[in-house]
Amino acid sequence: MNAMIADTAHLAMRRLRALARSPFYILATIVQPVIWLIFFGQLFQRVVDLPGFQTGSYISYLAPGVVVMTALFSSGWSGMNLVIDMERGVLNRFLVTPAPRAALTTGNVIFQAVNTLLQSAIIFGLALLLGARFQGGVPGLLAFAAAIVLLTAAFASFSDAIALRLRQQESIIGVNTTLVLPLSFLSAAFLPLSLVPTWMRWAARLNPVNWAVEVGRQSLAGGTDWSLILTRMGLLLALAVVCAWFATSSFRAYRRSM
Repeated sequence: MNAMIADTAHLAMRRLRALARSPFYILATIVQPVIWLIFFGQLFQRVVDLPGFQTGSYISYLAPGVVVMTALFSSGWSGMNLVIDMERGVLNRFLVTPAPRAALTTGNVIFQAVNTLLQSAIIFGLALLLGARFQGGVPGLLAFAAAIVLLTAAFASFSDAIALRLRQQESIIGVNTTLVLPLSFLSAAFLPLSLVPTWMRWAARLNPVNWAVEVGRQSLAGGTDWSLILTRMGLLLALAVVCAWFATSSFRAYRRSM
C-alpha cells in the first residue's frame, strides 16, 4: 500500500511539474469556459424572469454548470497523456519498473483532478467579478469541489481506458467531442429541468454531469438539501469506481498485448 501511494504521488507530480513549466496551458483550457460564462451570462441574463428560476442572477445560476462542463471537457483529454507516453516509449519503460500498475493510471487521474480544481477556481473568481453570489459558504464550496473531483476521476479514468484500448489520439478526440456537448445540454447546466422537454428530464436523471450540476446548485445556495447532495455524490463515487476498474482492466489488456 505504501508503495502504491508513493508511486502514485510520484507519477502525479511528474505531470504537475510539466504543468508548472507551462502555466499558459491552464489559461488556454479555460478560454472556452470563460466565453460560455461571459457571453451566455449576458445573452440570457433576463431568462431568470421565467417561472422556475430560484435566483435573480443568471451568472450565479450558470457558474456551477460552466465549472462542471470544464471538468468534463478537461478530464476527457486525460487519455492523450497516455497515448503520447505510448508513442514516445515512456509507458513501456514504466512497465519494467516495480511500480504498481494501478499507480500509472491513478497518478494521471490525480493530476487531472488538481488541474480541474485550478481551472474551477479561476472560473469562480471570474463569476464573482461578474456579479455572482453564492450563499453556501465554505461547506458548500468543499462539497462542490468533492463532486468535481469525483466527476473528473470518472471521466479521466474512462478516457485513460479508451486510450489504452484504442491507442490513437484521434480516438480520444472523437470520444471527447462526442460526449461533452450532449451530456452538458442534457443537464440543468443552462436551464432548470422544469423548463426542458420531458424526455430531456428523464435523460438528465441518468446523466452524471447533471448529478454534479445538482450538487453545485444545492451546495452553493442557501437552504442546502444535503440529502440530495449526498445521494448525487454517492452516484458519482460509484461511477468513479466503475471507471477506475475499467481503466485498470484496460491496462492489463494493454500489457498482455505487448
